[in-house]
Amino acid sequence: MGASLRSIAERAGVSLATVSNVVNGYRPVAEPTRRRVQQAIDELGYTPNLSARHLRRGRTGLIALAIPELTNPYFAELAEMAIREAAALGYTLVMESTDADPDTELALLGGSRRHVVDGLILSPVRIGRTEVLARRDALPLVLIGEGVSDVPHDHIAIDNVAASRAAVAHLVALGRRRIAFIGARGHDDRQSAQLRLRGFRAGLAAAGLPDRPELTVVTDRFGRADGSTAMRRLLSLTEPPDAVFAYNDLIALGAMRAAVDAGRRIPQDVAVVGIDDIEEGRYANPSLTSISPDKAAIARLAVRRLVDRIEGRPPRPPYDVQTPFTMAVRQSTAGARSGFRGPTQVEHLG
Repeated sequence: MGASLRSIAERAGVSLATVSNVVNGYRPVAEPTRRRVQQAIDELGYTPNLSARHLRRGRTGLIALAIPELTNPYFAELAEMAIREAAALGYTLVMESTDADPDTELALLGGSRRHVVDGLILSPVRIGRTEVLARRDALPLVLIGEGVSDVPHDHIAIDNVAASRAAVAHLVALGRRRIAFIGARGHDDRQSAQLRLRGFRAGLAAAGLPDRPELTVVTDRFGRADGSTAMRRLLSLTEPPDAVFAYNDLIALGAMRAAVDAGRRIPQDVAVVGIDDIEEGRYANPSLTSISPDKAAIARLAVRRLVDRIEGRPPRPPYDVQTPFTMAVRQSTAGARSGFRGPTQVEHLG
């Protein structure tokens, strides 16, 4: 039989109420007493019944992470980090895929899972500020990504404009002058695409380079095939680009494959930069230079802020935080030139 709270209290020489406060976090306990109780817990091998604890508080112990694409490695990596963070805080994280469908996002925003989960982390791409401001459901909510900002909910994302400007600045520093952007969308579509395109254009302007319409390619989606199709179109131009900045790593990887198939050398003929720093890009040949969001920080902040909201501690106004990013310089821009140190070379930005 496992250890009980009473046996822990006897071993630590404290009251049952004190042990309960330490285990359940009901009230602050003096640090020396807390250490004594924790030592007794460790010695007796006590494991709390998290399900029973959540039920006593009228909760399920489940939180949801709703993302647009389960198959996108960026979201898979982010989800894995969020799962670990939730577990460390005594919660189980469940996944929801919206498939970037506005009705699904609206349903989740409206509380379609309120009786199943205690809170929701949502990465919206088809709904905007108007829909979020119209929300009436009281389920704790944290927003991640660039779909919505300036709303009365916690929001965590990178600065996409700054990240895109950094990517263009890197390419310009390498002497590239005909820089293309793959992954543009219509004005009413993904906010992240609009922000990255804005940063791309700002980077060109800062370098005194023209914004050539033929070098901005709209894509249907954001996968490898889209990048490949777009790159073939760019390479068919009379004056093809000497560099490409892609909306994400998947588009960048597809673009690189199309370039190689067409007999182009990377980075000698065309340099390529992506965003997301997914594992696949690190092991591609050539390896992919990429803007690297701090995924661990995004996952940690989103889960902790949501749990704070669920448990009501401490009461704080919603905050809008931009997590840092770095640029991992690899072979798709640096090649094998002298001084290149492979995937470990990182320029700190933001």
